This record gives sequence, structure tokens and C-alpha cells, in this order.
Amino acid sequence: MDNFEEQLLKDAEDDARCVEYIKQSLPQEIKDKFQDDDLYYFIDVLSEYISDLIDQAGDTEEMEIDIEAAAAHIVEQAKKDNIGKFDPEDVRWVVDAELDYGEQAEA
Repeated sequence: MDNFEEQLLKDAEDDARCVEYIKQSLPQEIKDKFQDDDLYYFIDVLSEYISDLIDQAGDTEEMEIDIEAAAAHIVEQAKKDNIGKFDPEDVRWVVDAELDYGEQAEA
């Protein structure tokens, strides 16, 4: 297995851990609204969103992610991609859990 394949496998494993963390973090009434595929999609869109913010900001030392803006972006992108219609308030829980997971992974 080459480095690229190893990295893909590592990323897939991390995404799976992140989805499990999100599912454990969500309140039951929110958890029931999302399938695993939705959560994987949200992780990908959030990752691209944060990457774009980093590109724009340049300095990530003190960068704050606006959870509500990120959730709104995910909802809009899901609508454009015909993934589904989601409530930004529900997606906000997912964004918060994903960012929490990322902070724990960095620690």
C-alpha cells in the first residue's frame, strides 16, 4: 500500500470515528433526523468550509468558526447538491459536535 492509499484509509477511519462521536453527542430527537450518510456529507462540507476560511484568513491562530454560519452553509450546500432539506438548528448540533471532535483529536 502506498502513502496515498494509507492516507485515504486513515482519513476514512477518522471520519468513521467522527461520525460515531457526533452520533453519541447529539440529543436523541436530533440524532433520529440524520442518517450516517448525512453525517459523512456534513463532515465533508464543513471541512471544505473551514479550508476556505483558512485560505481567506491566512492566520489560523485565533480563528473562530461561526457555528451558525457553518450550519447555514451546510444546509444551503445540501440543498444545491440535492442531498436533502435540513433545519439549520439541527445541523448546528452536528457542527458543534464535529468541531468538538476536532479539538479533542488535536489535543
